[in-house]
Amino acid sequence: MRIETIAIALLENNTGQIEGLPQNPRFVKDARYKALVKSIKDFPLMLEYRELVIVANGGKYVVIGGNMRLKACQQLKYKELTCKVFEAETDPAILREFAIKDNVAFGSDDHDILANEWDTADLVEWGFEVPLWEGEADYAEKNKEIDMDAMESDMSIKLKYTEADYWSVKEALAKIASTPEQAVFKLLGL
Repeated sequence: MRIETIAIALLENNTGQIEGLPQNPRFVKDARYKALVKSIKDFPLMLEYRELVIVANGGKYVVIGGNMRLKACQQLKYKELTCKVFEAETDPAILREFAIKDNVAFGSDDHDILANEWDTADLVEWGFEVPLWEGEADYAEKNKEIDMDAMESDMSIKLKYTEADYWSVKEALAKIASTPEQAVFKLLGL
C-alpha cells in the first residue's frame, strides 16, 4: 500500500463499480452529516492522519474507506486528499473485508470517564454521539417532545429540543433539580 495525494476529481464513492465489491453500505445524513462537515472544516488536520483508503479502477480511484468523508470534502470544495492506495489487482474479497472492518467499532466507551472527565459540549461539537446513561435511552426516545403534566394542575408543558441539544438541556435542568420535572416546576414557581 502506498500513500499519495490524489485530486478529488479522480475519487469516486463506492457504488458497486468494482466486480466482486458491493456498494458502500454506510451512510450519514441530516445532523450527523452536518457534524461531519463541521468536524472536517474545523479540524482538517484529522484528514492527514485518517486518510481515505482507495483502490485504482480504470484511471480513477474508488473509495473503500472514507466514502462519507469524501462526500463532506466535496461539499467543502477540497481539491485533493491524502489517500492510502490499494493496487488495482487487489482481490475484491480483501476490499470487501476492509470496507466493513474499517467501520466496525470493536471497543466500548467508559461512560463514567466520559461523564466526569470530558466536556459534553466539546463531545457534541466534535460529532460524538453522547451516550445515554442507564434508563435514559428509553426516556430520551419517548420524550424528544416531553409532555409533563404539572402536579395537581391542568397545565401541560412541552419541551422541544433537537437530539444534539439533549445533553445541554439535561445539564441545565440538573443544575436546579434532581429530575427534569422538578426543574420545570421550579422554573415555573410551582
